[in-house]
Amino acid sequence: MKIAMFASESNPLVKTGGLADVIFSLSEELAEKGNEVVIALPYYKTIKPEYKKSFSKIGSFTVSMSWRRQIANIYRGKIGKITFYLIGNDFYFGRDRVYGYNDDGERFAFFDLSCRALLPFISFKADIIHVHDHQAAMIPVLIKEKDMANPIYRDAKFVLTIHNPAFKGLLDRFFVSDYFGLDDSLYDSGKLRFEGAFSTLKSGIIYADKITTVSPSHRNELLESDSGHGLQDILRLREMDFAGFLNGIDYDEWNPATDKKIAKTYTAETIREGRKANQEALLKKLGIVFKGGPVYGLVSRLTWQKGIDLVLRSGRKALERGANLIILGSGEYKYEAAFEDLRREFPDTCAIYIGYSDLLAHEIYAGCDFFLMPSLFEPCGISQLISKRYGCLPIVRYTGGLKDTVNGYNYDNEDTADGVGFINYDEQGLDYGIEVSRNIYANEELYYKIIANAMAADHSWKATSELYLGMYRELTGK
Repeated sequence: MKIAMFASESNPLVKTGGLADVIFSLSEELAEKGNEVVIALPYYKTIKPEYKKSFSKIGSFTVSMSWRRQIANIYRGKIGKITFYLIGNDFYFGRDRVYGYNDDGERFAFFDLSCRALLPFISFKADIIHVHDHQAAMIPVLIKEKDMANPIYRDAKFVLTIHNPAFKGLLDRFFVSDYFGLDDSLYDSGKLRFEGAFSTLKSGIIYADKITTVSPSHRNELLESDSGHGLQDILRLREMDFAGFLNGIDYDEWNPATDKKIAKTYTAETIREGRKANQEALLKKLGIVFKGGPVYGLVSRLTWQKGIDLVLRSGRKALERGANLIILGSGEYKYEAAFEDLRREFPDTCAIYIGYSDLLAHEIYAGCDFFLMPSLFEPCGISQLISKRYGCLPIVRYTGGLKDTVNGYNYDNEDTADGVGFINYDEQGLDYGIEVSRNIYANEELYYKIIANAMAADHSWKATSELYLGMYRELTGK
């Protein structure tokens, strides 16, 4: 089967969050099963330099957006079994960040229009065109409205995966005709209209043949009025075409037995020595002192969605009781500043790294006892899967994929528990989770039994890729 993936980011080239992990890991697994997979994304200035030399320009074409004319330069390269196509345009993508500009609507309109032209340009007749989140969600709309007579697209089927429903691609209605070249009647009829604006995500939901999101529980939440991010009515119309498939993680990248980025490799059988060596190395590197533990870690965007307010309040209490707290991430300035204040208050036991370091992320997973994920909502989450793989027990709020992937210890399920969970999104909820973690930590036999459960869990892409392939086969009859 021929599969084209369109997304705004992908490992190993450019990553701002879990989307990049999913695109590459899922594509790799699909390719391993004998499918031909291509990935297209923008050629950002921030693409990792070591990969740029692997790409060569194969041509260019003009993209029209009303009176605007922009050139799409196309670069091709191969990583493993995946062929990547990068869509280059320095005006839109030669910038220091991937997202966060006032003209993001125009930038990704150009990307979608370029993707529409790409497959005929490279003569790739895809059976499945799989698009991700609002940045690529207009591709099914454009092709179905304009190109279904093209032999390249005549038999193609479209899948949209919603990774983060909080971002709906809301734009002024004039984008419909002025950038995408579509008839205004599509907006007036309601197909593209959402909350008084034009939504690229809503449009993709309407036009895709199948819609997925990244965990079964999150799928159910999106169908409910109180947790559907406003999309529940639209998704209910497509309920029979809407599925929730759990994300996985790359078991080659995230493997404590072979990880060259940590101080000492280990397995489930050698984790006691491995945890001790990695924890000592981590605390020494960060210049903080162990005072009896536990050691709590967090690797996250510092935004309201991630429960950062709770971490600040409950984390202070944990520090006051002799714990260590290590934070890696960046995001909203108020949270960055608040964590810096916390570090100044507890300079011997609290460490903050504002930004992102892949090396430090690996070291945190290997060196911390517990991993904090008290999210307000979490479609799936990747970090709790990685932390379990490394025997760093996740403390999660039961929402979305966190509910599906963590079985919290409740004092009578030590044979099956693989983390800590709580229900209420408030300070008391996280306080409860931390108290449970302290009780686990104080009982060494229990602590390592739950770690063994966590490390034995299978969160690879093998099972999930079969679910996607089943959907693809249902759509195409292949």
